[in-house]
Amino acid sequence: MRTISLRTISGLAVAIMIAAFTLSCNNTYVPKPRGYYKITLPPHQYQVFDKPGFPYRFEYPTYASVVQDSTFFEDQPENPYWINIDFPQFQGKVYISYIQIGGKSRFKVRNAKGEYRDSIGVNTFDDLLRSSYSLTYKHSSKASSIEDSMFTSPLGTRGIYFKIGGNAATANQFLVTDSVKHFLRGALYFDATPNEDSLSIVNRFLQQDMKHMINTLTWKDDQQASASPRISSAAAAKLSPKTPYPLQPVSSSSKEPSKKN
Repeated sequence: MRTISLRTISGLAVAIMIAAFTLSCNNTYVPKPRGYYKITLPPHQYQVFDKPGFPYRFEYPTYASVVQDSTFFEDQPENPYWINIDFPQFQGKVYISYIQIGGKSRFKVRNAKGEYRDSIGVNTFDDLLRSSYSLTYKHSSKASSIEDSMFTSPLGTRGIYFKIGGNAATANQFLVTDSVKHFLRGALYFDATPNEDSLSIVNRFLQQDMKHMINTLTWKDDQQASASPRISSAAAAKLSPKTPYPLQPVSSSSKEPSKKN
């Protein structure tokens, strides 16, 4: 019977290791894609928000709750119709601010000494539209793109939807107005570090809910709302500082929290 020496065994082991190392070096390295935690998305189901005294009504998801916004820079909001639509499952909120066109609002005005004092002014449609664009474009330093599209909902409400790309603090915003009396603005924020990749699934999911809210939103005084003029593309475009995409009427079939701007 032939015996194998220890030296031979050691040599074979070294040869196998060298061969394995050589083969592994010749293999193409494929980096593993970055993964995120799996998110369970509930079915889209809705309930009606129609609180007495509020000038608007709409449908919102059953997995969300409506909370009245009680603070504005540590002060009271200018009217009781500011609300937050809270999505605790996703740690997100849609901040809704409502302003009456022609009504009065408080403004902070700086005097010659550099001090800020309260001032009262009238809410004009042009000023509110310009302010809404300014709030959206404050995110331009982090945004890779900003798209603004005009829409008319199946119920006749009109407005502009803002889609913001990149790692901006908010990716979805909108305004709805009859340009005569009502001006409502909404913006979705998350209680998390902005990351377009990790938030993309939830953003797309809640975008559908935001569009449903818009499509079901009506003013309590429908007769005046239905008689209101439509926002022209030219009027809206000239108020946009740097609109990278032309405003186009789109099918909608399918506040910003001023404290967060």
